Amino acid sequence: MASKLMKDTRVVQTDQVLINDLNNYHSLFGGVLMKKMDACATLSARRHSRIKECVTASTDSVHFITPIRQTDSVCIESFVTYTGKSSMEVFCKVIAEDLETGDRRLAATAFFTFVAIGPDKKPVQVPKVIPETEEEKYLYETSSERVNIRDLKRQQNKKLISSLSIDKPWD
Repeated sequence: MASKLMKDTRVVQTDQVLINDLNNYHSLFGGVLMKKMDACATLSARRHSRIKECVTASTDSVHFITPIRQTDSVCIESFVTYTGKSSMEVFCKVIAEDLETGDRRLAATAFFTFVAIGPDKKPVQVPKVIPETEEEKYLYETSSERVNIRDLKRQQNKKLISSLSIDKPWD
């Protein structure tokens, strides 16, 4: 399986901020932004794997840096930064641009993990990625650290799940 360049997985989506997307602080709801980020990241994962179905396995390191206002556009950029056998780490960065002044600022960052799923609903192998730019190289070189943290969190989550009840709380 031939490796692919990170830039070939890059997806950029720009949208306006609508009044229905605002919270009571007159900034974009975090959940609305996360939905937009997940949609963009899904396209990067599918573009990389060329598989019809890529599922979000985890979302980690979501950082809301600056609020996004109704006067801003929101530009989400995503690309695959690391791959395992069937998993792909996708980085998202969000840039808010004041449409009146043209000022741009980093508004959020996040890492998503996707798994490519075949027609039999089982994970399928994905190609490796090749970084080129300084930003891509940095994200690729630091990916093993994030993978280790994810593995630890997955183990912790298994322990948590094993101690949770699914009984109705009112019984």
